[in-house]
Amino acid sequence: MSQQGYVAPPPFSQPQPGLGGYPPGYGTTVHSFGNYGSANTGPPPQSAVLKSGAPYGSQLHPNSAPNNLQNGQSFSGSVMQRAQSLPATGTTPNAYPPYGPTPPHANSVLPTVNQVTNQLNSMQMANSFGDQLPAPAFPGAFPGNQPQMSGPPQRKTDPDSIPSPIQVIESDKINREGQVYTTNVRGQVPPLVTTVCTIQDQGNSSPRYIRCSTYCFPTTSDMAKQSQIPLAAVIKPLAIVPQNETPIYLVNHGESGPIRCNRCKAYMCPFMQFIEGGRRYQCGFCSCVNDVPPFYFQHLDHIGRRVDYYERPELSLGSYEFLATLDYCRQNKPANPPAFIFMIDVSYNNIKNGVVRLICEELKTLLDRLPREENAESSAIRVGFVTYNKVLHFYNVHSNLAQPQMMVVTDMADVFLPLLDGFLVNFKDSQSVINNLLSQIPEMFADTNESETVFAPVIQAGMEALKAAECAGKLFIFQSSLPTAEASGKLRNRDDRKFVNTDKEKILFLPQSNVYETLAKDCVASGCCVDLFLFPNQYVDIASMGIVTMQTGGTLYKYNHFQVHTDGQQFLSDLRNDIEKRIGFDAIMRVRTSTGFRATDFFGGIYMNNTTDVEMAGVDCDKAVTVEFKHDDKLSEDTGALIQCALLYTTISGQRRLLVHNISLNCSSQLPDLYKSCETDVLMNFFAKSAYKAILHHPVKTVRDVLINQTAHILACYRKNCSSPSAVSQLILPDSMKLLPVYMNCLLKNEVLIGSPEIPTDERAFQRQLVMSMDVASSQLFYYPLLLPIHTVDTKSDTLPAPLRCSEERLSEGGIFLLANGINMFLWLGLSSPPEFIQGIFNVPSFAHISPEATCLPAVDSQHSKKLKSVMEVIQKRCPYSMKLILVKQKDKTEMAFRQLLVEDKGLLGGASYMDFLCCVHKEIRQLLT
Repeated sequence: MSQQGYVAPPPFSQPQPGLGGYPPGYGTTVHSFGNYGSANTGPPPQSAVLKSGAPYGSQLHPNSAPNNLQNGQSFSGSVMQRAQSLPATGTTPNAYPPYGPTPPHANSVLPTVNQVTNQLNSMQMANSFGDQLPAPAFPGAFPGNQPQMSGPPQRKTDPDSIPSPIQVIESDKINREGQVYTTNVRGQVPPLVTTVCTIQDQGNSSPRYIRCSTYCFPTTSDMAKQSQIPLAAVIKPLAIVPQNETPIYLVNHGESGPIRCNRCKAYMCPFMQFIEGGRRYQCGFCSCVNDVPPFYFQHLDHIGRRVDYYERPELSLGSYEFLATLDYCRQNKPANPPAFIFMIDVSYNNIKNGVVRLICEELKTLLDRLPREENAESSAIRVGFVTYNKVLHFYNVHSNLAQPQMMVVTDMADVFLPLLDGFLVNFKDSQSVINNLLSQIPEMFADTNESETVFAPVIQAGMEALKAAECAGKLFIFQSSLPTAEASGKLRNRDDRKFVNTDKEKILFLPQSNVYETLAKDCVASGCCVDLFLFPNQYVDIASMGIVTMQTGGTLYKYNHFQVHTDGQQFLSDLRNDIEKRIGFDAIMRVRTSTGFRATDFFGGIYMNNTTDVEMAGVDCDKAVTVEFKHDDKLSEDTGALIQCALLYTTISGQRRLLVHNISLNCSSQLPDLYKSCETDVLMNFFAKSAYKAILHHPVKTVRDVLINQTAHILACYRKNCSSPSAVSQLILPDSMKLLPVYMNCLLKNEVLIGSPEIPTDERAFQRQLVMSMDVASSQLFYYPLLLPIHTVDTKSDTLPAPLRCSEERLSEGGIFLLANGINMFLWLGLSSPPEFIQGIFNVPSFAHISPEATCLPAVDSQHSKKLKSVMEVIQKRCPYSMKLILVKQKDKTEMAFRQLLVEDKGLLGGASYMDFLCCVHKEIRQLLT
């Protein structure tokens, strides 16, 4: 008998509306995330009797009783159900007991599938908190007011028996951690992003650079429409590789430049086939036959491979760089080294909260650590300084000066650069003058009463300075408030949460005017990247101000109600990392594909002036671009699908380079092959970005509805076409996608999509912008946080404690738990936390003595303190942002933000529990199949 995927029955079967009150079927939905039309594009399911296929996982009979699910295992729902008696009167009780552990011997009582199905016909879904839910008051709530049904005793699902992200992650680590993963096999699925391994490039790019939603593409567009699985890749072109892995090789062909196909312009790579004794080669992307340049000629060996195959990175490796010729430079002139311009808001707010003094003191040492090329004595990056409030102050810091000179520009309607020589300088040459300036700035503005600021003219001024110097670069802008001064880009407070859950909600995510969009376009054309550090005490309209940052490939940081003693270290850590990280400037990326499909949509910190060129004023080692593909012809199972990403950029020394990443995927006409090769973490990265792009044009409710429908359609297609026939009461999930429901529910409950008026508009816009540039590892942690029981750590061991599922059930009054999502880090302290831990970490005698206002751990010389700090450091190293530590005492008012991240539970601001969402998706699937 063929194998089954993950199997479970739902604890209900009454007809219900879809999640959040949306229509349950697909007939009214005409959207999907993916280029494949409506959710009912495939052939309609004829019945609930499933076709047998070649599914992945294992078939479990109703009489089997596993307790823990591993990859490839499955279970029958009778195993995971717990008896709950209904009153004999036939009325539904007002409350159900909360979910708890399975009682002893529950697994031995195993009704048949028919008995379970009969029970299901009289069941009703219950709230995971016990009470029957009222009608939905927010997206994600489950509808109440359902018919009161009588029936036999009800059973509930054991939460331990449904697919666990922790279990899947740990299973992958057990199987693949510490191993060497070689990329010589086409279409192989790499280890999960959470698994540490050594990657050896043997012809396909490392998954550090490219990860795909599926490593086996369907051969036809009809198959893609039928499955609704998005065909996507997340590309992180400048990803940092560990020291034990081979760095990217630089190839220099001199004045001839990189060799590329005459027709499709693809660059030389391992997918080119040399013929006619090595004198010509056939392009793997478009099949065009090209002549080999005389200087590049080499003989072929007995298997038709060039004898210099292993000597040339572009023939044997998936990733490599070419040194670009003048043809790839602006106006055919060599590029200049880039510049960093520091632009500091010196209005009342930033002076009062200590930001200006903190920045100036830090820059004195930080500028000594500007990024530089390997083996270079000093950095080639030049620096400049501007301060501003309602006017701009430029500083001449030429090395010949004894003291810096200030020049003031008051005309905000026509911003110009008041000096050329002496504005952008080499730090080493002008170090004493710059240090004088940094000492003087806090004193110059110490008594300011100016509270109004400009913003758009600041960016304009920085861009003009880079243009005048004929170089690319980055602006570091430190802004405290909404720019309300009379100038271009002036903004008003439009934080109207009455728009939430209405058709006008999209306005909250769009810029107020086209000033900033135009500015972003101009910045990209000039190679001017903008990093924005915000220190707001109230609404600052991130949707408007942040668009320049996002479209230029910059990074946005936000520190609400900034105080030096509580937030200073987090800010300084972000600033250091931002200045020192690897970055490329004035970049253009092109994604080429083999015949039969093409790149159609792009998501990230990018700007696109046409449909093919992805432009980035700056691209750093943390930024990823998500690309969606669509068929335009049939793909071949023999040749597979090829993707080549070419990034043209300027290095920090002013060198123009072409970075090339290649990957080859399988193609199949069998749906099971498609499902078997999926990577759910990549799918979620794509779904999040496509949804966050869609909310600019569609109501959030519609976007949520599409996500739910597409989840159900993907799983229904698997059930219908890939799994063995089984009872309709069973939920069957592909083994590679069994976490799709839990991750999708996390996305739906995220603050961007939840649509609660309690969530600040700026916070939603901020999170939306962060996610748009995230790589797969960051988005995985952001949507499903890491929860660690600190009270179980072995202080003598180097390993982290075993992670727990993100649910309140996993907490205990006697425990201490650390939760991290890449943005914040929470330390939750139970009322009965072990005294030795309290003493060892906080150096206070008891729980009551801990101050929850602290944002860093005190310096305590104890094993417990050292171990906790080492655990936090390990987690922090994986994240591009410095996470703020928030202490949470059980039953304290700060607990709400922490509990909102327990993503398997019902959301405090709205959103279903994982269990309830699984039931809802199962209902949608059954309706599709019947």
